[in-house]
Amino acid sequence: MTRTPLLFLLVSLAPMAVAETHPGEDAFIEKAVAEHGLDAASVRALLGGAEFKQSIADAIARPAEGKPWYDYRPIFITDQRIAEGVAFWRENEALINQVSEQFGVDPQFIVSIIGVETFYGRITGNYRVLDSLATLSFHYPSDRTRDRSEFFSSELMNYLLLGSEEELPLEEVTGSYAGAMGMGQFMPSSYRAYAVDFDDDGRRDLWRSRPDAIASVANYLAEHGWEAGGPVARRAKAGEGADFSLLKAGYKPELTVLDLHEKGYRSATDLDPEREAALVSLEQQDRDEYWMVFHNFYVITRYNRSKMYAMAVYQLSEALREGMAP
Repeated sequence: MTRTPLLFLLVSLAPMAVAETHPGEDAFIEKAVAEHGLDAASVRALLGGAEFKQSIADAIARPAEGKPWYDYRPIFITDQRIAEGVAFWRENEALINQVSEQFGVDPQFIVSIIGVETFYGRITGNYRVLDSLATLSFHYPSDRTRDRSEFFSSELMNYLLLGSEEELPLEEVTGSYAGAMGMGQFMPSSYRAYAVDFDDDGRRDLWRSRPDAIASVANYLAEHGWEAGGPVARRAKAGEGADFSLLKAGYKPELTVLDLHEKGYRSATDLDPEREAALVSLEQQDRDEYWMVFHNFYVITRYNRSKMYAMAVYQLSEALREGMAP
């Protein structure tokens, strides 16, 4: 398929602005030209149509992941989300099985991620991605303790590059307040790196093509090292003298089940004592609960860095798997 030049016919060129539309816009355009060979006038025209949205700045300041687990879990583990997930799985069972086999990713996790992200494609976001990324690139809330404007600036650049690669109408595409797109809510850099054209139509369409969307989620997990059939998480009990400093070590498994056992934590007896594991806690209203988590849990956190997100995906996947049982 012949690709159109970047931004060609995707933006309506407006007269070049004398001043910046957004703070830092000139430096961004210089980088786009120097590093990617983009046309300065076209990029400036596109950014000139990007609107700052206070609602986006407000939303980034209060993500769902800021909630305690006892408030976060009920958002995603509901009877409706389970029922609709089972229905989605059954409707697309042949496709999901094909994708699962080809990419080596257990099917319940493919369905669960789409369920957590967009309610199986029903809620993909109604913010213009251009507005989201421009707002967070150039107007990131200055009172946030962790300034991520550089991250979103990189995503905005990837969005411009994605435009010609996938022939996207950059001024029209909608997604989440953070700029994530499609059934699997891929950020532009992830779209470029991990989306696949599973229906072989020459495009990677994460909105209208279920084969592309489903396979892209599987490919993302596979590329990050998914272990088919491997454990994700198991409940653990903290015994007397348990070493709680392990909870600060992160989600990447660097100890073994035996190590955790010796440091005061007990879990399922069928676990291989030599399997690498990490430890996480989740806040309940009256106590914390503890989980041993494994390599596949860490892989899910590559999709979203939150331990609560990964646990929601895991618990929803278990409910979906049970719902599909004969």
